[in-house]
Amino acid sequence: MGGLVALEGPDGSGKSTQLCLLREVLEGRQLDVVWTREPGGTVIGEQIRTVLHDLANDAMLPITEALLYSAARAQHVAEVIRPALARGALVITDRYAASTLAYQGYGHGLDIDMLRQITVLVTGGVIPDLTIYLDLPAERGLERKLVDRSAGQGEWNRMDQQALVFHRAVRAGYLEMAQAETERWLVLDADDTMQAIHQQIMARIEPLLT
Repeated sequence: MGGLVALEGPDGSGKSTQLCLLREVLEGRQLDVVWTREPGGTVIGEQIRTVLHDLANDAMLPITEALLYSAARAQHVAEVIRPALARGALVITDRYAASTLAYQGYGHGLDIDMLRQITVLVTGGVIPDLTIYLDLPAERGLERKLVDRSAGQGEWNRMDQQALVFHRAVRAGYLEMAQAETERWLVLDADDTMQAIHQQIMARIEPLLT
């Protein structure tokens, strides 16, 4: 058993719900599974998350964003991911490096090759065995987020405030990355039923549990 699984998708795509369902199943099997997230997962990473998501930081440059996310990722890989993989654990992270390429690269227009080089530096080449992307039109994701916000649920952060054209570019970036590495990506329709999505995720993760 062992490996790295990253769950990606726009806010509002149901990532949190799927992580909860997955956790219920895997914890019931008493497996060595590490649950973590980006940005975050470490004390330093969580502090960086606060800065990145603070609505007051609306003057933050895209390159500043990219470097802060990458700094949090360096800490995350060194403190959490690499040690867990070394002992044979399964690591499941809510977002990983693909988020930086999608949001700061495709979304903000930073140089993709530069971001890939930074990513290799901060991760030491640790890449997911499987990246699960919950696909949803940008409009639908934002609508779901606004509903949650009105109900006092979830987090509305600085990234959510970006223009619709930004979120559409992010989605296009994710789909382009998935198409380039179909063997390591699983793209799912986030508008499908909760249980149907869960079953498809479990089918792809099962080989990592043996």
